[in-house]
Amino acid sequence: MYALIAAVPILLTIVLMVGFGWGAKKALPVSWFVACIVALLVWKQNILAILSFSISGALSSVDVLFIVFGAILIMNTLKHSGAVTAIQRVFHTISPDRRVQAVIVGFIFGAFIEGAAGFGTPAALAGPLLISLGFPPLCAAIVALIYNSVPVSFGGVGTPTHGLTTVVTQQVESLGIQTDTFKLFLSRFTAIGHATACLFIIWIALMIMCKNFGKNRSAKEAFGAMPFALFVAVVFDCFYLFFALIFGADFPTLIGAICTLFIAIFAAQKGFLMPKEIWDFDKRENWDPSWLSLQEVKADKDNGMSAGLAWTPYVLIAAILVITRLPYLPVKAWLNSHCIISLKNILGVQGSSWAWKVANNPGLIPFLLIVFVTFALHKVNGATIKEIFKDTWNQVTGAFVALIFGCAMVYIYRNTTTMANLPAGLQAVQASLGATSTPTMLLVMAKALADLFSSAYIIIAPLIGVLGAFMSGSNTVSNTLFASLQFETASLIGISPLIICAMQNIGGAAGNMICVNNVVAACATTGTLGNEGKIIKINIVPCLIYCLIAILVLGVICILMLHLDPLNMAVLSAH
Repeated sequence: MYALIAAVPILLTIVLMVGFGWGAKKALPVSWFVACIVALLVWKQNILAILSFSISGALSSVDVLFIVFGAILIMNTLKHSGAVTAIQRVFHTISPDRRVQAVIVGFIFGAFIEGAAGFGTPAALAGPLLISLGFPPLCAAIVALIYNSVPVSFGGVGTPTHGLTTVVTQQVESLGIQTDTFKLFLSRFTAIGHATACLFIIWIALMIMCKNFGKNRSAKEAFGAMPFALFVAVVFDCFYLFFALIFGADFPTLIGAICTLFIAIFAAQKGFLMPKEIWDFDKRENWDPSWLSLQEVKADKDNGMSAGLAWTPYVLIAAILVITRLPYLPVKAWLNSHCIISLKNILGVQGSSWAWKVANNPGLIPFLLIVFVTFALHKVNGATIKEIFKDTWNQVTGAFVALIFGCAMVYIYRNTTTMANLPAGLQAVQASLGATSTPTMLLVMAKALADLFSSAYIIIAPLIGVLGAFMSGSNTVSNTLFASLQFETASLIGISPLIICAMQNIGGAAGNMICVNNVVAACATTGTLGNEGKIIKINIVPCLIYCLIAILVLGVICILMLHLDPLNMAVLSAH
């Protein structure tokens, strides 16, 4: 019963967002308030403690908020300065084969945009670009969404992975594991799952495209481009895995996509592994009316900027990230040890604290720094600068509200620790957990999931990530909502919390294919509003295939390769 009571705020979130169509910025403040009421009335929490941990949780989102703001700001700067259009011109002369164009623009360029900005920007930029190349608008939306999966966990310079680590920091450190160590291993296992799925999803999207939009409606026509698609997947995976295994969450998508993009364009221009026959869509007059845009898609600004000047901000961002993130250079250590803002015992409540490494935040360095460099480099005038900041603020406010209240709610769940005057039912739960365990709202829910699914939980974990993304429209918000629960449940079952968190991370990324926010954004930018249900129906299949691959790959690792997982060994020794 207490597990159901604890689950009420999360269930309310699902009902409000899925059943009533509320956005995360409206639903999560309400859910946070309900969580406070449950903590106050059922878990007998002190009002001051509830407020204190809410503030601590809200402040914990600051690091992610600045990354989101900086990433979207640089993207809007490049759109308003004409750089995005200059970059897009490069793709018009690569190959006439639509399958090759889908791979290079939809997957690689989309991955690059995801790595730089995240939060739905790939569908907003790659989709219209595919349309300009001659794709049916509905096809462009579907392809852009399917391909916006592999890159997502490390999108926005690793924002979802950083966010996940933030909400489980207390749980990780309680096991004697350094947070940076956890984040590095989380990045490794997340990348392994994504890289494996990449080998399949890159041509599954082509099969869906050929089946639904080809002249002959045959998925077999995708196989002509399979050699090139697999070549791109392998090249991308090599960079992706290298950066994830060695450096963690910041580099895999952004720099991996940059490197792959130049190699793929060069290979296509040289005819390497190109399809023997050029594949194209049927004549435009034969297209189904539902494929077409219902309204005009606004074009990005074009002032004739050169491709080299357009790419310069991204090159500078990549260079600064490398310099500030390489462990072999002194810069990283300096950034981690200086300019730290911290609060302890917030409102006088013991254990309620917050710390922020300001100088180490990529939203400030390099994003905000390069924004001002770009203003000068691209000669952006004052009126345009004002418009850039206004557009960015309008785009991020919804995500800001969702993340702030999502983190605040998670901290309430995790810190309902008052032991005095516990109801008899919770005393029974405490006894079942052991005399030293406190039956927090989070732990009570985790125990219920552990009892319900037991060893089969490894199958459920990525689907919870998908649910979170479907509800909120964001892998980052999905991780904020469910990572602590996934971690705690895995600990109770005796399987690796690290592997389960990696599955959460991957599931949240796969959920981007079908999440309502991204689908609506993709339809809006491609002019195909009204087709949201059709897109979700088509994309649910690759989404579930993606999760199945993650379950198989990480399940094997979890069972056979425990020696690679330091966190799992800590958990096993504690049992």
